[in-house]
Amino acid sequence: MAFNRPDQLQKLEAPFDLCIIGGGASGAGVALDATLRGYRVLLIEKGDFATQTSSKSTKLVHGGVRYLEQAVKKLDWQQFKMVYKALHERKVLLQNAPFLAHPLALLTPCYTWFDRVYYRIGMWVYDLIAGRTNLEPSRGLSQRQMRDLCPSLEMHHVRGGVLYYDGQFNDARYALAILQAAEAAGACILNYATLNSFVHSPKSLKIKEVCWTDLLSGQTYQIPIKAVVNATGPFTDHVRALANPKLKPRMKVSRGAHIVLSADFWPGATALLIPKTDDGRVIFVIPWREYVLVGTTDDPDSLSESPEILPAEVDYLLDYFNRYATKKATQKDVHATFVGQRPLLQAALDSALSTDTKSLVRDHEVEIDGRSKLVSIMGGKWTTYRVMAADTLNELEREVLHKSPSVCRTQDHTLVGGYENEKSRYLVEAAHLPTDIQTHLWATYGSQAFTLLTRDLTRIHPELPYVAGELDYLKTHEMATCWEDVLMRRWGIGLRNARLAEEIKANKKEAFAS
Repeated sequence: MAFNRPDQLQKLEAPFDLCIIGGGASGAGVALDATLRGYRVLLIEKGDFATQTSSKSTKLVHGGVRYLEQAVKKLDWQQFKMVYKALHERKVLLQNAPFLAHPLALLTPCYTWFDRVYYRIGMWVYDLIAGRTNLEPSRGLSQRQMRDLCPSLEMHHVRGGVLYYDGQFNDARYALAILQAAEAAGACILNYATLNSFVHSPKSLKIKEVCWTDLLSGQTYQIPIKAVVNATGPFTDHVRALANPKLKPRMKVSRGAHIVLSADFWPGATALLIPKTDDGRVIFVIPWREYVLVGTTDDPDSLSESPEILPAEVDYLLDYFNRYATKKATQKDVHATFVGQRPLLQAALDSALSTDTKSLVRDHEVEIDGRSKLVSIMGGKWTTYRVMAADTLNELEREVLHKSPSVCRTQDHTLVGGYENEKSRYLVEAAHLPTDIQTHLWATYGSQAFTLLTRDLTRIHPELPYVAGELDYLKTHEMATCWEDVLMRRWGIGLRNARLAEEIKANKKEAFAS
């Protein structure tokens, strides 16, 4: 199955029904849903797929324990609905790409008897809301069980704890798998294609054409379209202003900072939820692909395409990690950092932006501009990407195309790489490759991994499982155009160990020479 630029550019000769702006989780979800409903879809993304928020999450597929707590404390029905949707989507996300997502055990330490009762009841409610879609039942733990399960936890004053389950996933590759599935169903998918402007009908002012530029060739296109979906996350207001300058801003940006340490600082497969911080945030310590991820912050931020972590954020995360871990870390132990900007939605009638991003609901809204008919999917979270897409298409069909919504077919649609799991895994194992290379190929490509076995399987770095034959595959089957696409998203090593990523780039720079 090829997924490359020449093939996608050839598809531009056909007419399109729908143009999607944005190639992150929400745009990918809309592209797959729309294509499966029978629409001819064009998706353009100004950078690489999932460059921004969708590749810089905390890697959790979750309902949101913190949001459930807020829902109960504040009797907030919106928070509760968001948790309910996320918990019921959690299992769907794991099932449709099992090689990219799996259950994750999370431990919450308790320091008083009240905490033990409080968190146990909270996790029981969490399980109850999930119902039949629950991954595993939560359970209370004694002090001894806590010590046995997680010897890296500082046990001073610990009175017990609660163990519960959410999901963990490879966010960048999951977005890519959705886009590959949309492309396989007929969509035209292009990265490095930036929106320039819209052409409006002189009479109705509805968008009738989309003008955009292929940043790699420099060629500009003007494509007739029936409807446009704005799925640009934190950058939503920019596209809304292009469609209708009279629209008021709706987005509030929150920054989520993360640091990455070696796995020996937190060995094992159990993650830690730190439920109480001095400023009311929640922090996770998560085993992540041979490393440990510590995050996240939740602070108001200014919109940026390249947000960088602040020294104070590194100190903050290290401080909380060291309060709970027996092995203490310093700034020298930080292998990588990254910041994701979350698109939070403010109320339409608010005259001023809220400064407390922790209080904003992580739910989504579909807005249709009455003049241009631009459809904007705003807010939301990774776990509910599929629901966001379905809501977007339903509203688009009702309000723009003036028809009854057709059936959403994405719930049981296995993504690219999720087929023939046992057969493909056996073929990879039968190749007698080193265990780390087998694990990497399977966890990265799923059932597509066996197609790599006929390529050059020589390591490109002595400390890493990546092989030379992957590079051409990434160009011809995954739309990778430069080393950043590979290191930051296709492999993700740049988000885990910046030094090793730079060494690969320096030693193999000719692979993506211009």
